[in-house]
Amino acid sequence: MRILLIGAGGRLGTAVHRSLTARGHEVVTAGRSSGDLRFDVTDPAQITALYEAADAGGQLDAVATAAGSVPFKPVADMTPEDWTAAFRGKVQSQLELVRQGIGRIAPRGSFTLITGVLARSPIVTGSAASMANGAVEAFVRAAAVEIAPQRVNAVSPTVVTEALDVYAGHFPGFAPVDLAEVARAYIRCIEGVETGRILELGH
Repeated sequence: MRILLIGAGGRLGTAVHRSLTARGHEVVTAGRSSGDLRFDVTDPAQITALYEAADAGGQLDAVATAAGSVPFKPVADMTPEDWTAAFRGKVQSQLELVRQGIGRIAPRGSFTLITGVLARSPIVTGSAASMANGAVEAFVRAAAVEIAPQRVNAVSPTVVTEALDVYAGHFPGFAPVDLAEVARAYIRCIEGVETGRILELGH
């Protein structure tokens, strides 16, 4: 398959990239500051340009994203700009990748998005992430009804084992999940037949 992977330079994206290439897929990487293609997917116009650049190498069979940023602050400290940043950084960017990609990828191609445990299990300072993850998951279920036979799913991990040194204190008692397991979920979404699913890992 020819796969467009957004956020391949990050911790998760690197693991997904490695797993996909090991299975013989052609992976086109994209990111704001690294990758084969350099575009900012928080800007809808740059998503259009990204697809145009990716199309130059042939039709895509799948699009997967391992990127999405949100601010972490107490609710009382959040500003209207913070909510907007969370929406643009994790929700709008992924929704636009699907909306604009429908006419770009193969007729039976797929989209794999990223959410996370905070959609269901909030933490202090994580309200923006909870909002964004919940919105993406609701979109996945709705979009799957409309875009068939193309497919759309989301991978929703808890804190990853490889990041416990930084984030363990924010997720007390949460079961961590290895990056390798998260990468396998991406493979399941891309190579499988499911649609409208939220693959919860380590919850």
